[in-house]
This record gives sequence, C-alpha cells and structure tokens, in this order.
Amino acid sequence: ELLGDLFDIENAHYLLHPDKRHALGLLANEYLGLEIIDKQSIIGRGNSKQKMSTLSNKKIEKYATQESDAIFKLHIFLKQELEDADLISLFKDLEMPLSIVLAKMELEGVMVDKDMLLLYSAELSDFLNKKTNTIYKLAGESFNISSPKQMGEILFDKMKLIKKPKKTKSGQYSTSEETLTKLKHTHSIIEEILEFRGIKKLLSTYVDALPNLINVNTNRIHTTFNQSVASTGRLSSTNPNLQNIPIRTSRGMKVRKSFISRNENYKLLAADYSQIELRIMASLSQDEGMVNAFNEGVDIHSATAAKIYKVAISDVDKSMRFSAKSVNFGIIYGISPFGLSQNIGVSRKEAKDIIDQYFQQFPSVRLYMDKVINIAKEQKYVETLMGRRRYLNDINSRNAVIRGLAERNAINAPIQGSAADIIKKAMISIQREIEKRSMKSKMILQVHDELVFDMHISEVEVLKHIVKKEMETAIKLRVPLIVALGEGDNWLQAH
Repeated sequence: ELLGDLFDIENAHYLLHPDKRHALGLLANEYLGLEIIDKQSIIGRGNSKQKMSTLSNKKIEKYATQESDAIFKLHIFLKQELEDADLISLFKDLEMPLSIVLAKMELEGVMVDKDMLLLYSAELSDFLNKKTNTIYKLAGESFNISSPKQMGEILFDKMKLIKKPKKTKSGQYSTSEETLTKLKHTHSIIEEILEFRGIKKLLSTYVDALPNLINVNTNRIHTTFNQSVASTGRLSSTNPNLQNIPIRTSRGMKVRKSFISRNENYKLLAADYSQIELRIMASLSQDEGMVNAFNEGVDIHSATAAKIYKVAISDVDKSMRFSAKSVNFGIIYGISPFGLSQNIGVSRKEAKDIIDQYFQQFPSVRLYMDKVINIAKEQKYVETLMGRRRYLNDINSRNAVIRGLAERNAINAPIQGSAADIIKKAMISIQREIEKRSMKSKMILQVHDELVFDMHISEVEVLKHIVKKEMETAIKLRVPLIVALGEGDNWLQAH
C-alpha cells in the first residue's frame, strides 16, 4: 500500500486537456522546453525489444534521471493549473483514488473458460465456411470476401446493385458497414456479407484472441484499464477491449459466457445502472414529465411513447416503445431526423414529426439543450455534475458541420461524463468497504455502466448490499439511481 499522496502527470494533464495527447515527452517539451530521451531508444522495438529490468543501470541512468526530473517539475506546473481550473478536488478525490482501485482490479484479473472458447471457435469457423459458400453462390463466383476491392467489384461492377456506388478517397468502391447496411434491400447477398463480417470479427477479436491473453502464472486474463483516453471521462480497456464485446447478438453474448468465477466457492455478481444517462438528463433538464416518470417508477420508454403518440401507456405497443427508446437515447447524442429515420425504419418526415412531438411533450429538455449550447459558446467548455470539463474549441466555428458536432458534444458530454464520474465514485466507495471488512470477494471488471465482482458464496448478501447502496447513493439526483443485480457462474448468467 502506498501511503503518501500520489500525483499522476498523465491523469492531471488528462483532466486539464482531455482531447490532447499526454505522453511525458510531449509534456516535457511543451511545459519545460526539454527534449527527453525516448524510452524506445533504450529498450528497442519489435523483436529486439527488451525489458527495462534486464538493462544495466549504466544504460538507463540518463533516461531515468531525465524522466524523473521532468515528472517532478511538471507536477508543479500541473498542480497549479488544476487549482486554477478548480479541478484539484476531482483529481485528488476521484481520479487518483480510482487509479489504485483500477490497479488492484488489473492485478486480480478474471478467469476465462479456455475450453469453451476453443469449442466455440470451431463452431463459428464451421458456420463461417458455410456462409462463405452461400456468398459465392449468390455472387456467381468465388472471391476474397475480406478484400474491400474485390467485394466492391463483385457488388457494383458485376452485380450492379446500384447505379452510382459511393467511392473512397483511393478510388475504390466503399464497402463499409454503413454503406452496406443502406443496401440491405437491394440483394440478399448484403445480409450474408454483414453476417460474415460480424462472425469473423468476433472470432479474431475475442474468441480466438482471449485464450492467448491468459496469463501463464495466474491462469487469468488481466485487462488494462485506460483512465486517460476517452475525452468524456469514461474508462476504456485494452488487451482485451471489454467495452466492445457485442451484446446485441446471441453470438456476441456467448463470449460473456466464457468469463467465469474463479472456482466453485465463487459466483460472478454483475451490477448495472438502469438508464443512468436518461436519469441524468431528467435531473439536469428538470423536465417535469421525465422526472415524474422516473420518480413514479414508470417505464420511461413507454411513458415517452404514450406522450409522443398521445395514447394511454397501456395502449403503447412494441413498435411505439422501440421508436420512443431510439428518441430517448438519440436525443442525448443530438440525433437528427435522418439518423432517427435510419434507426427505426421510417421516412425522414415521420422521424422529424416524432422528434418535434418529443420536444413538445418534454419542453424542458429542449430548453436545457439550448442552454448548454449557449454556455458552451460563451465559455468554450461544458462541465459534468462533478466539474469535469470537456473543451469545445469548434463551438463557434463558421463551418456548420464542425459546429454541429461541437454542439452535439456540448449536449452529450455533461451527461455521459456525469455517468462516468458517478460509477468511478461508486467504485472507490465499494473498494473501500470490501477492504475495510477484509472480504474475500473482489471487484474485477468495469464496462460502461456495469461492475462485475468475483463474489465468495459466504458473502453474497453482504456484497449485494454494499454494491447496491454505494452505487445508488454515489450522487443525489432529482430522480432515483437504480441498480440491477444479477449473479451466476459466468458473466452472461449474471448479466
């Protein structure tokens, strides 16, 4: 346990300048005018790369002293900047304690069922072969499905699916997922290609990759949590990237089944915030309709559908609720009529009418959005509930496209950033309680609005109580924070 106060240069600069790069060499040059030795020149690259611990003191002394000197001097500048920007409390009370929590989670790791993944890999590979043959049959010839160039020639030169196909800067036909999704109606081959790509990505990114990431000493996977990457304040992860495991398809969800508890004395506990971003929007906008719906425990998407379509909640059908759900989440990201029309499969005019109706029924949401954009235009940044800043230098741009993106970020950043801050605060409190009680259960994963624990069966009720209490009381909003708990032998069961 480190007992002294910690000051991390990267995290400090990240809070101050979330959209910039935070490499020590860059900061030393920018703040101190120093050119420090590049670490790669010491340890090497590629196959010749060595571990720092294997090098002699003589070889690393200049690099090490330069880096230590730069860190010490930078800390003085950055501490003052944090104080001037009123961010020192967020740094000391949230980001630095969180670093220690994340370190412990990384060291703990998570157990993965290697045998299950090997069987699943064979199953998906077999399915991929069948899918390949189907695509060849529909195309009338065999080709490299993974080659955008060859695929473009098949779809647009040979099959002539559309008259004027979109091209990339290199002059090739565009075969991006976005392009192909728009062409689903033209031929059944498109659906097959999109499914082929999804399976292949699942195989290469997770099913075949995860077994190779298992640590030989611990037999567990130790992901790396990135605290200073996402400009919204959210955590990300690498090796593996746990934030992007697809959960909307049954095939993707099966990957979660491979994450298991450490032994028969443990189960996985998953704790997930329910619609936290919409609850934050309700609290920030103080819209009476949204606030009442959440406070009364009404399903927000059904309540929204009832207002938009002017029907009783009991008369809301699945398609109405689906449209309302798309609007609810889309509004947070500044969705356009075109974007909504693509999401729910209606005309642009119908989508515009739905959005217009939404703002008529939830007028304070529109007022909040206008207000936050005006604040951003004036001060060039927006803030989360805990004071995290997102700088928006393009908010007054004369270019409508660039300005529009900045305006959408102005609306979204306080909401998504507040959600990130809330779960970070909850993580710190939960870890503190686990350690105070010397519990066997461990916090092992964080994915967006969800926390996962390796829960000892003797501590089930105690841990559930701690997790629910600390997550639901991490901040006081105008509406309640609700956390759903699930448990099981694997992550899929628990979620």
